[in-house]
Amino acid sequence: MSFRSQIIGCGSYLPERILTNDALAHTLDTSDQWIVGRTGIKQRHIAAEDELTSGLALKAAKDALNHAGVSPGEIDLIVLATTTPDETFPSTATKVQALLGMTRGAAFDVQAVCSGFIYALSIADNFIKAGQAQTVLVIGAETFSRILDWQDRSTCVLFGDGSGAVVVRAAKWEENETKAKGIISTHLHSDGRYGDLLHTDGGPSSTQTVGKVRMAGKEVFRHAVINLAAVVREALEANDLDIADIDWLVPHQANKRILDGTAKKLGIEPERVVVTVDRHANTSAASIPLALDDAVKDGRILPGHLILMEAMGGGMTWGSALVRW
Repeated sequence: MSFRSQIIGCGSYLPERILTNDALAHTLDTSDQWIVGRTGIKQRHIAAEDELTSGLALKAAKDALNHAGVSPGEIDLIVLATTTPDETFPSTATKVQALLGMTRGAAFDVQAVCSGFIYALSIADNFIKAGQAQTVLVIGAETFSRILDWQDRSTCVLFGDGSGAVVVRAAKWEENETKAKGIISTHLHSDGRYGDLLHTDGGPSSTQTVGKVRMAGKEVFRHAVINLAAVVREALEANDLDIADIDWLVPHQANKRILDGTAKKLGIEPERVVVTVDRHANTSAASIPLALDDAVKDGRILPGHLILMEAMGGGMTWGSALVRW
């Protein structure tokens, strides 16, 4: 018997504190006009001192479980994408597992930076297709503000904190079924030769410190537009689709110029691109599930819609996922 993976619920959480561009201008040589003009970002959410990545993840997970009508006892697997775990170990996923009261199955973290959610969703999909899990909780959660150099205006204005989650459940394939709801295909890539373009300058093995984010902005922009357009086309070609068949593009929210450049290269109208970067900034692994939840909860994404999610992150990593809602 073959299975497919359906996303049956989604959820999100954003910290209460909002940091505006004007507030940043009090401590940096920058302005609202400068930031908006280069990035499209107007504000970002910042975790409170006592908020950990696990706490953000837990709130998004509970929201998604509630939306799906699923109890923690039904979960077989938690896959949590994060670059900012609570600790080097144990994994943040196992902390969320404990906080949910889940005592069965397994939980682990995935580290692919901004592509993390796509990687985690792909893992969930493959566990279900292999028959090793029936219900999977996929989370993207970050406290990215903790690894920023707040004196570096080229990076600190770009990022924010938040979390998003989806519940993925196995469904049987029916004979001659067409336009079935679920994850249609996922496509993952990485190229370690370009790791230095976006990285942190520390780590437990190299410096015994967390390190801060460093980025070669122009090169990252160039790679992003090329790779994101390519991985979207890969998903379309694998399924004999055209960009006109896509109802919604839900991209990683890195930078409005990257979103616009990718949309232009693909030939998709801006009205079909879900954009939250202005309000959320770049929340790394959390950005796609945050944007997805935003568009589902406000009624833009409807049952039967064809959704294409894509992301690129440090590593370099990139990927896409084609889903019928």
